[in-house]
Amino acid sequence: MAGLQQTNSEMILLSWVRQSTRKYPQVNVTNFTTSWSDGLAFNALLHSHRPDLFDWNAVASQQSPAQRLDHAFSIARQHLGIEKLLDPEDVATAYPDKKSILMYVTSLFQALPQQVTMEAIREVEMLPRHTRITREEHVEVHEQHFSQEVSFIFLLSSCCAKVVVSLPT
Repeated sequence: MAGLQQTNSEMILLSWVRQSTRKYPQVNVTNFTTSWSDGLAFNALLHSHRPDLFDWNAVASQQSPAQRLDHAFSIARQHLGIEKLLDPEDVATAYPDKKSILMYVTSLFQALPQQVTMEAIREVEMLPRHTRITREEHVEVHEQHFSQEVSFIFLLSSCCAKVVVSLPT
């Protein structure tokens, strides 16, 4: 039941983000990992609710992902009172941490207007499941595979060490 509640909460949050950033063609948020790594989604989310705070075109076109992320986190801290919970370098990666992104976006959700239409929720429900889940499962599989490889290498090196030790000199 907790998993279902979390999934519903994530769906509502994703619906809110997509609805809020719809008018920004450079932004297409489909998950809580890779969709955020270039910094555009955070800035678009802030700009959609508070366009008076900064010039969208200047941020979108002239800055690196880390600079855009730092910009969004600074604006949120300065004008919304949301602490910098994330480091730009941790988000500007191939696979940012989903829980960290969710925590920060939830803070924005609490500070900004929260209207979510049923249309936006239906739109998220229609997204292919693999784009909503993103790469998190992919990373877990690779981590598990890597762990198995390390275990195998350790086991192999232990065996080889025993063989080397038992060889007469």
